[in-house]
Amino acid sequence: MPEDETRCRAAARPLPPQAGRDAGRPVPGPDAVTGPAVPSDPADPATHSGPAAGAPSGPPVPGAPSASGTPAPSAPPSVWRTRLLIAGIALAALNLRPAITSLGALLEEVRDGLGISGATAGLLTSLPSLCFAVFGVMAPRLAKRGGPAPVLLAGMAAIAAGVLLRPFAGGTAGFLAGSALALAGIALSNVLMPVAVKRWFPDRVGTMTGLYSMTLALGTALAAASAVPAAEAFGGSWRAGLAVWALPALAAVLLWLPLARVRSGLRSGRGRARTGGPGAAGDRELPQQRNGVRTGAAPASESVPEPADGVPRATRITRSPTAWALGCFFGFQSTAAYITMGWLPQIFRDAGLPASTAGALLAVTMGLGVPLSFLLPRIAAGMRHQSALAAALGLSGLLGYAGLYFALAAGAWAWALLLGISNCAFPLVLTLIGMRSRTSAGVIRLSAFAQSTGYLISVPGPLLIGVLYQHSGGWGLPLALMSGLMVVQLGLGVRAGRQRYIEDEGRRPLPAGPAARTPAG
Repeated sequence: MPEDETRCRAAARPLPPQAGRDAGRPVPGPDAVTGPAVPSDPADPATHSGPAAGAPSGPPVPGAPSASGTPAPSAPPSVWRTRLLIAGIALAALNLRPAITSLGALLEEVRDGLGISGATAGLLTSLPSLCFAVFGVMAPRLAKRGGPAPVLLAGMAAIAAGVLLRPFAGGTAGFLAGSALALAGIALSNVLMPVAVKRWFPDRVGTMTGLYSMTLALGTALAAASAVPAAEAFGGSWRAGLAVWALPALAAVLLWLPLARVRSGLRSGRGRARTGGPGAAGDRELPQQRNGVRTGAAPASESVPEPADGVPRATRITRSPTAWALGCFFGFQSTAAYITMGWLPQIFRDAGLPASTAGALLAVTMGLGVPLSFLLPRIAAGMRHQSALAAALGLSGLLGYAGLYFALAAGAWAWALLLGISNCAFPLVLTLIGMRSRTSAGVIRLSAFAQSTGYLISVPGPLLIGVLYQHSGGWGLPLALMSGLMVVQLGLGVRAGRQRYIEDEGRRPLPAGPAARTPAG
């Protein structure tokens, strides 16, 4: 009917905005109910646009309806899932060190029970660095398809299985195999924890990084302090004292089971990439400080020119002196950390202190990382050069080693505190990695290079300490080696603490011609 066709055409025409008090209001239509609502964040320009928040100008908000009525690809998950993600990250971080520090507190009982030599005990204390170097590089490839959640679930399962099975596997080979399984899970989770934070909490990176760093330090200290009391509670069984740390890992497995299906990024649409973790941002310029203190973009005068007409301008990471300084600094601080976690309780026990006191001293050393890992990155962000911080941490370690040599038992608590301060070179080097590149892609390359190089460097250190301890029958030579390594760490930290960018070092020479010239800015 002609009348019906006329009515249909009139209904299809868009309605003009009303005048007066109704002007500017969105016209309700079938698209208005499409997609979940996104809460407004006054601090986030992607969800808050001032008085004209409902205006169509500006980037679309993921999860909100588009102009065609189709929801944007990524929407914020429900409140329970957000809370579950926070709890999952915290509980995963809690499980990243107990398998190491609980063994350090009970190392003498394990050696007596399995009949292993000092050299084999040194291999046990070197195993974390070796596993981190071997298995850590597999994590990004494993997470490429399904995201970090399934790999973190597998990592927690490996930790639970390895910690539970290694005391009862029978013999040194079984104990080493169970330890390697647990450490493989730790290695995967180590690499993917920052990726998970970046992916699911892109606008809360500083806060969530501080949360998991403090939880990691808390788990480290708790395992060191309670391993001996736990063994005594089970009738003096070192096997039970080690196996009990499978319980928090099992709890993490149960928590990550529903999270393994989370594939889209939490709040990922707020002007950030949806997938791919930190690397998804490509070569966007980063804020000058990436630890939650400064959030402004790098000045345009410091921007790195992009390739033009196929001319290579990328930095070769192996040609950057800053990258090598960071990699070696990472390696020597890892050496000191794993020597401390593996051998410090034995040093105190050989001086006549009870096993429970030795474990408590290790807990004090590791527990200092709880507040300092939160404060140190913020202090570093306020400094133009971080060399003084690296030097102060190295001097603290040297004073601690000197105290262990000259007055071990008399000043045990003071030496534990000094070594705890020195161990905070770990959050410092992670902060420096984020500050020594201008782009997110550069940070990823620098992080991969520094960690893989560093963990390989740190493998021989704890093993050499065990060999020297076995052949010398005392701690004089091992402490001398530890002091020498700390001097090298101090020098590398001073070099890595200078304000440099890897993009400014080791560039390939550009060919002559118009394509090679940088446009005037």
